[in-house]
Amino acid sequence: MKDMIRKIRHSIEKHQLLNVNAKVIVGLSGGADSVALLFILQRLGYNCLAAHCNFHLRGEEAIRDEKQAMDFARSLNIPCIKQDFDTLSLARRRGVSVEMAARDLRYEWFEQLRQEQNADAIAVAHHRDDSIETLLLNLMRGTGIKGLAGIQPKNGYIVRPLLEVSKLEILQYIAENQLSFVTDSSNLQDEYTRNKIRLSVLPLLQSIQPAIDSALIHTMENVNEAVKIYEFHIQKAIQKVFDREKGSIHIPHLRTLPSPEAVLFELLKSYGFGRDTVQNIVLAMDKHSGKEFYSPEHLLIKDRNDFLLLSRNTTDKPLMEEIQEKDVIFLPIDENFEMTKNRNIAYFDAEKLQFPLQIRTWKQGDKFMPFGMNRFQKLSDYFSTHKFSKPEKEKARILCSGNDIIWIMGHRTDNRYRITEQTQKAVILKLF
Repeated sequence: MKDMIRKIRHSIEKHQLLNVNAKVIVGLSGGADSVALLFILQRLGYNCLAAHCNFHLRGEEAIRDEKQAMDFARSLNIPCIKQDFDTLSLARRRGVSVEMAARDLRYEWFEQLRQEQNADAIAVAHHRDDSIETLLLNLMRGTGIKGLAGIQPKNGYIVRPLLEVSKLEILQYIAENQLSFVTDSSNLQDEYTRNKIRLSVLPLLQSIQPAIDSALIHTMENVNEAVKIYEFHIQKAIQKVFDREKGSIHIPHLRTLPSPEAVLFELLKSYGFGRDTVQNIVLAMDKHSGKEFYSPEHLLIKDRNDFLLLSRNTTDKPLMEEIQEKDVIFLPIDENFEMTKNRNIAYFDAEKLQFPLQIRTWKQGDKFMPFGMNRFQKLSDYFSTHKFSKPEKEKARILCSGNDIIWIMGHRTDNRYRITEQTQKAVILKLF
């Protein structure tokens, strides 16, 4: 099986999976794929540490798998660390399938172990057949362009050196080298979707097109090249429309793009927005302001010419702070007194202030007398007149003296508390 080893070495070099003499955490289930992976990586000279997960889902079989993994690693003089998981409890707590819970537990622990051991990579045993199954599974579920590219050889610290070899090649290699392994009986049951693809769909496709495996692999290779172009232009488009500092997506710029939906999806998926929600966001581009869209941790608001992206954690917290009299400086009004025109600096007649001053968020019904005016105005009307967005309203800080609003901080002071010819002492407050 020199040809298989050549393929693996070539894949490692081509995709820059591992450096020479790299320290590698190798996921070892005890099955054929992971046994071959550990054996081959050791033969190629890598410093390996085996890691076995016992999810306690298959009774005695799980105990058998653990023993096999530990014994096999020992036979190679490779350390093996094992971890037990209460997978069913986690699946219930997170509201996910048992398969998803097991996957999350596995990769979370692998990453923790990588950091503890100061390892360079985490190697898992996905092979070519797994990638083909993933392609078909994604097609059945409905997928974007990346879902047609199959399993990737590298994802962060996760590497997959066996992706260019088939299951048959792995089994032949194991037989030639007389390596012991166990078989997960659930893989032989026509129970889960992926197993149905493996046991029923693929054999049917092979009866129609005997070279279906090669055709699908070739398709995934072509898609992978197309994805590189797609990602390059998507990132350029995101830079054009998205101001990360302000959290704003400029709608007029979005409209100039060939596919606003694709750009929004790639931009917003990392903030927890799904494809269905993104489709509704696209429809809202031409709607009135105020439309809101939610993900678990973020809020997107349609505001005139922008979509505004906010953290829900910051928008839900009320604000209430106090400024004590001892914390401010009183300045006499004399010939040296000057006022600077700066909206982040406010000047007040000290004798009119009632301490402690309070800083809070605004509420419906709030009103004040804007500087230069002799009548009250509702804050809601002031915000509308000055075109405050909804996030700007929610972030607005209001400074109060007693029951009076004396400053929309960073915007406008109250006329009743202004410095006049009769003022003897002033208080100057600066917004940082």
